[in-house]
Amino acid sequence: MQGAQPALDRALLEAIDELAREAGQVILSVYRREIDVTLKADQSPLTEADLRANEVILAGLARLTPQTPVLSEESVERFEGPGVEGTYWLVDPLDGTREFIKRNDEFTVNIALIHQGEPVLGVVVAPALGKRYLAGRGLGAFKVEGEGIWQPIRCAEFDAARGYRVLGSRSHQDPRLKAWLGSLGECELTPLGSSLKACLIAEGRADVYPRFGPTSLWDTAAAQAVVEQAGGMIVDEAGEALGYHTPARPLNPSFFVWSQSAREHFNA
Repeated sequence: MQGAQPALDRALLEAIDELAREAGQVILSVYRREIDVTLKADQSPLTEADLRANEVILAGLARLTPQTPVLSEESVERFEGPGVEGTYWLVDPLDGTREFIKRNDEFTVNIALIHQGEPVLGVVVAPALGKRYLAGRGLGAFKVEGEGIWQPIRCAEFDAARGYRVLGSRSHQDPRLKAWLGSLGECELTPLGSSLKACLIAEGRADVYPRFGPTSLWDTAAAQAVVEQAGGMIVDEAGEALGYHTPARPLNPSFFVWSQSAREHFNA
């Protein structure tokens, strides 16, 4: 029988952190040499690093939680649906493949645990930057630099005098973004790759990340766990939290990553 939720504790979070770090080292071994790129059916790029990291993560999750199904971007065909309690792992073995190819270091490994449509645990590792973001429901949200300790993180209180610190996609531009930025008033836009954008909001270094272009469930789940445990949110245009109840339909709607106080100021 598939699908009882793994025990959501510090030990599991540490184990997933270690697994994501292992995948990150595999990615870096490819990053340090010439990169061969192929195109998937949707014309998105695929590299050896995506595939090797995927196999590392699948093998690790099979050891850690053999009864829990895994949905990964690079092996969707292996996923037969959530477990009986609506639990599954959601994985992007290399988020920001375009950034990886450009060699700007802004790529991540994303692993999330979904339970009844919600991300209850998430790990985001940026191997080239030496940064990790970890979170679990009831455990809190943390950032780790290098071999340092787990530092608790929280979203920042919005500073109206400074204005909005906005993050935007480095590789995906959308004409709706300019119009939306006009509704903010005073703001500063910084481009960044991968799920790092949401993580910077979780650690208080930005206020909002609007995303109008296409993304998939595996792009957002791990970072959403981090943001939510740090006191922020990822919501669609109707203000509802992104959900993961229907993995057979993996595309996300447009969404916004907010700190709580920045969203309250925007809606005031």
